[in-house]
Amino acid sequence: MDYVSALVPPVVMAVFFTLVVRTIVKTQGGPNKAKEDAAVDEVLARAEAAVQPTGGSAA
Repeated sequence: MDYVSALVPPVVMAVFFTLVVRTIVKTQGGPNKAKEDAAVDEVLARAEAAVQPTGGSAA
């Protein structure tokens, strides 16, 4: 029975990993993709606008 207790954790992790990958793949794209892309673009634009170049000289 030691082999059963040795195999259970890897099998559980493999099933969990498969479900996570499947969920990620299924949620990519779809009808909300444009909305999500627009939100990311807005956040990036705000971050770039917040970075202001300084007028000092680099010595």
